[in-house]
Amino acid sequence: MRRPLLALLLLAAAVAPVARAGGSLSVVGYSIPTTVFPKLEAAYGNGVSFSNSFAASEVQSKAVAAGLPADVVNFSISTDVDRLVQSKLVDRNWAADKYHGIVSKSVVVFVMRNGNPKHIKTWDDLVKPGVQVVFPNPFSSGGARWDVMAAYGAALREGKTPKQAQAYLKTLFQHNVAQDTSGRNALNTFLSGKGDVLLDYESDAKLAQSSGRPVYYLIPKATLQIETPVAAVNGSNKAEAQKFVKWLYTPKAQTIWAQNGFRPVDVNVARRFAKQFPPRPQLFKIGYVGGWDKVNTQFFDPTNGIVAKIEQSLGVSTGG
Repeated sequence: MRRPLLALLLLAAAVAPVARAGGSLSVVGYSIPTTVFPKLEAAYGNGVSFSNSFAASEVQSKAVAAGLPADVVNFSISTDVDRLVQSKLVDRNWAADKYHGIVSKSVVVFVMRNGNPKHIKTWDDLVKPGVQVVFPNPFSSGGARWDVMAAYGAALREGKTPKQAQAYLKTLFQHNVAQDTSGRNALNTFLSGKGDVLLDYESDAKLAQSSGRPVYYLIPKATLQIETPVAAVNGSNKAEAQKFVKWLYTPKAQTIWAQNGFRPVDVNVARRFAKQFPPRPQLFKIGYVGGWDKVNTQFFDPTNGIVAKIEQSLGVSTGG
């Protein structure tokens, strides 16, 4: 199974090398930052050429663990980096900096069609009769896991018990009409005309709007803060990879993140872009629902997890 997965990723990778004299770095990431990394790399310079591969977070993480060449990884969730720590491809202290390895932030939003014909405003509106929801498969997409835990945490914020929040998730999945492998594929499915509302990263919603697509987005009152990690991979290019990773936190790089719809982690840059990224009164982090270690076991274990059982009841694969 590992060789076909690796071959598939190598064929599907979006590789854009620029020949320069200062060496090369391979960036492997989740699907959402496909358009921002070329801008970051162009601004970085230093005579370095880059090749990029973007796809679903867990798929990318498993591919790197199986041998896909990578110098820098940017995944959707921290546990996809931890997989590489277990494989000794990333140092155990990868998150020891003041940002805890998080290079950009976002929030889970509702992306809807112009005019909002279904009048969707709240999480409860997503499960009303006739509403069709799009979000990726959480057994391949880290973004989908953010979506699912945003829905679960929002239900808790509304005063629901954990059991009631789990029941809400089951109903939400029953309204899902497309489970693509990645967040970017889910956006494309929605833009093609399927569904009434897409659960997605705020940055993806901003990208769709800036591309002139007929959509708008709403940040629900209660939503989850997305935090995406970056790390250098051990190998012959580690020193240059570490330099690039460090540079991604500079004001110049953080400004590029912000200009492309990602919430910066640098507080000074975030202050400059505050109007573009409004706060929410009930914004919560993954720790509110238990943290990724607990969540991945409780909800996303492919056999016994809460979400796995929901998917199995709907006939959807949990194989990743």
